Amino acid sequence: MHIAFAFYSKLVYTVTMEEKTHGKKRIINSVVTAVFVIALFLFLITLAISLPIINRWFYYIQIKTLNLESTGYSYEEIKSSFDLIMNYLTQCWNTGFWEKYAVDGQYYIGVFKCSADGASHFDDCRTLFILDISVMAATGALLIVLCVLWKLKIINVNGVGGHSAAFWTALAAIIIPVALVAIIAAVGFDEAFEVFHQILFPGKDNWVFNSRYDQIILVLPEEFFMNCAIFIAVGLVFFSALVIAADCIINHVKKKKAVKGVPEK
Repeated sequence: MHIAFAFYSKLVYTVTMEEKTHGKKRIINSVVTAVFVIALFLFLITLAISLPIINRWFYYIQIKTLNLESTGYSYEEIKSSFDLIMNYLTQCWNTGFWEKYAVDGQYYIGVFKCSADGASHFDDCRTLFILDISVMAATGALLIVLCVLWKLKIINVNGVGGHSAAFWTALAAIIIPVALVAIIAAVGFDEAFEVFHQILFPGKDNWVFNSRYDQIILVLPEEFFMNCAIFIAVGLVFFSALVIAADCIINHVKKKKAVKGVPEK
């Protein structure tokens, strides 16, 4: 009787411990999956946003296509001035920019005069640009670590409906440019551009440039910013589509192996 009771107690204890272990694993997997989804979503968004920031050639070609030299400045003057401000906007170690290029209290961006309000707006943009690049780098590194641990079966990222969390995250990311296009089509680019700035720079109007005091706006026309928005939207769809395609290919390979009876590694 005592032996039977002891055996029963041990069995109950073992089952309880296994349930607790499985419960902990489920919680850990849920947390890991949530972290993975957030990291991938932020990485896709920031990667797409970084395209016109990092790829300066995208602006260079528009100096000609948008006929920016008609403003009276040469291609080299426009290009070198653009490079100067982009270096400042993307390099956190590049400090003292305005004092370095000031002449008798007047700020300059290359050959272009810049007002105090204009300089303040570029400082705001700098914060956002560096934040975007930093988040992209941090989430990219985190995703690499998670994928390696996932491959080594140390962690597990849950999937739904026969697809991985990456598939659904990328699918959700594609909805963003589609929604933005719908909004722009409904209200117009000018209104959308204004709302966009009001959201990113709440309570400020220093982003409204006057070409008399902030001459660089002459070579940063609305068409350029619209092309940047298109570049970002296309990039986000492209990168998300790559993730979706990779998930579908992996699923297809798994199904073929299952049919052939090849065990998963």
